[in-house]
Amino acid sequence: MDRKGHATPAERMMQNRRLVLAGAATLLLPAVAWAARPLTVFAAASLQESLTAAGAAWTAKSGVPVRFSFGASSAMARQIDQGAPADLFLSADEEWMDWLAGKGGIVPATRRRLLSNRLVLIAPARAKVDLTVAPGFPLARALGAGRLAVADAAAVPAGKYAKAALIALGVWESVKDRLLPAENVRTTLAYVARGEAPFGIVYATDARAEPKVKVVGTFPASSHPPIVYPGAVTSASRHSGAAAFLGFLQGPQAAAIFRRYGFGAPGRPA
Repeated sequence: MDRKGHATPAERMMQNRRLVLAGAATLLLPAVAWAARPLTVFAAASLQESLTAAGAAWTAKSGVPVRFSFGASSAMARQIDQGAPADLFLSADEEWMDWLAGKGGIVPATRRRLLSNRLVLIAPARAKVDLTVAPGFPLARALGAGRLAVADAAAVPAGKYAKAALIALGVWESVKDRLLPAENVRTTLAYVARGEAPFGIVYATDARAEPKVKVVGTFPASSHPPIVYPGAVTSASRHSGAAAFLGFLQGPQAAAIFRRYGFGAPGRPA
């Protein structure tokens, strides 16, 4: 201050500099907050372990946290259509992605095929089973008094694939009235793991995730439509990291993670 109590030129310059810096910091706050806001992903239940691991790798690389909601692809698609705040949708089949696209729920240009899988017949790990998956195999007889655990074929991709495979192998008619339906493939897995069903049909990756079950056989790829996992940014997303995370899921680091959990590339099941 000078003798009259006024700021000196040097002091005024310092005050102005502080104001400029404060203003710049204020302008940066929304961008920082935006980058730190979690990315929300709705995905098929069968992706739980692998996608969680990929999300952790993405967060370590980008600093952007990712949160997930897992369930039947049908349930995830419907929730997004009803306004659930998802930035990305990863389905276990093309049909539910098509359905959401028809509702205007995704950005079509972002849609990508990400992964493939296989369909397997499982039994409790301690069960003594002698059964081979093949045309006309005696699945109904092997069930005994039990039921076949399978995801709901009317809505869940795993159930649709299972029904198609059983029809192609000529055994659907013998087991269609002996099903233990499940809301998603992980519930199917749990029924068999807990011994509530002697057999179940799930993805190969699900069987790997549960030590209380064992694989009895793998359904021929020709017996059902290709198991493909598409992903897309939702139309409602305003997250700057949504497209970047989807791109990461197509890259080599994520591919290595998915292979570790048993997934294959589209058109090349593991």
